[in-house]
Amino acid sequence: MRRLTNPVVLEKLANRDKKYLWHPLTQHKTSAPPLGIVKAKGALIWDEEGNSYIDGIASWYTAMYGHCNEQIVTALIKQMQQLDFVMFSGFTHKPAVELSERLMEILPDNQKKIFFNDNGSTAVEAAIKMALQYYHNQGEKRDTLIAFEDGFHGDTFGAMSASGLSSYNGPFEDFLLKVERIPVPQEENIDEVLESLEAIYKNNSCAAFVFEPLVQGAAGMKFHSAKGLDQLIKKCQKAGILCIADEIMTGFGKTGKNFASDYLENTPDIICLSKALTAGMFPLSITSCSQKVFDAFLSEDVTKGFFHAHTYSAHPLGCAAAIAGLELLNSEEILERRTYIEKEHRIFVASLKSHPKVREARSMGVILAIDLDLDTNRYGKLRDKLYQFFMDQGVNLRPLGNTIYVLPPYVITDEQLRKVYDSIRLALETF
Repeated sequence: MRRLTNPVVLEKLANRDKKYLWHPLTQHKTSAPPLGIVKAKGALIWDEEGNSYIDGIASWYTAMYGHCNEQIVTALIKQMQQLDFVMFSGFTHKPAVELSERLMEILPDNQKKIFFNDNGSTAVEAAIKMALQYYHNQGEKRDTLIAFEDGFHGDTFGAMSASGLSSYNGPFEDFLLKVERIPVPQEENIDEVLESLEAIYKNNSCAAFVFEPLVQGAAGMKFHSAKGLDQLIKKCQKAGILCIADEIMTGFGKTGKNFASDYLENTPDIICLSKALTAGMFPLSITSCSQKVFDAFLSEDVTKGFFHAHTYSAHPLGCAAAIAGLELLNSEEILERRTYIEKEHRIFVASLKSHPKVREARSMGVILAIDLDLDTNRYGKLRDKLYQFFMDQGVNLRPLGNTIYVLPPYVITDEQLRKVYDSIRLALETF
């Protein structure tokens, strides 16, 4: 008897996708159909036609130990068979406890408590609520946040308020929290930024300073001065303003140290972690804080507790993935690869210093960014054309405007990294 084939199975994923799915960061009226991905391993992803692509940005800097890392997959399977899920209110479990212990070994020394969320935006959301309630619990009403120009912290309302990119926030400007912005500190403008900060907190009731330490991701991988940031944190803390470091992009080795905050002498009061926390294997995030912040919520008055929760807080599978990731983070093999990528990035940056189409090239740790000096009137939607150009070369890079950036998995091979660089060189010759 002839077997009938289900026609849905044969239809391309993109065609099936467009019937019901609404994608993030997408204008469906004008965007090209999404590419159907069916497999991933190491630094590679494959589409349904069998074409492979080097994941040059580790799928939004999550899969830093490579896709389908066997050690992390094994940890997830083992945990799934032991304890799949239990709510974290009134209960605890070994993966959450062990993860907190492991994180405390590498977080800045002043971090003493871990609060679980489920993604980067909610980690920042919880941090902002902690800061606002910290003062409320002490009888103070502070209604203002301080944040950098062009920062990005997520898409929930508190996180979006702290963000400074109008392309994300435009329709919601009238509904956001009150935020005062300062430029990022560079060596040449530190005094001016410090003066601006002082003027803000003297004229406003400021609860917290929210920032991406050293690298602003969505703004185009813009770097700023560790020395300047240190002085801003010191001034804020002296004025009684809590400091919130958004390490969602920078955390877990990407800047060359475990955390970008490790470059600072003055450590943040609150730190937000996600993305590479679970190596892209599971949605989970963390908001850590100092003992001082935690103690402000201790009271005989139950309403002074932090009444903020997510159903999947401290999900055992996410915790298991994170523990496995931490075992890899500073392993000999991964440290060797991180060092190699850093070195190769520096060499590549040096080769572009005098290129006529490059305004600036820079690197920090495994983060590489190249600002192009091209006539956008000539090329129109340059970002979209660059993206497709790289995909045609078998490389997944997602330029941010006129900025090409590379943030590869630590396990990317020498040959694969060279191909990423070669595709960028070819783009510079082509455009």
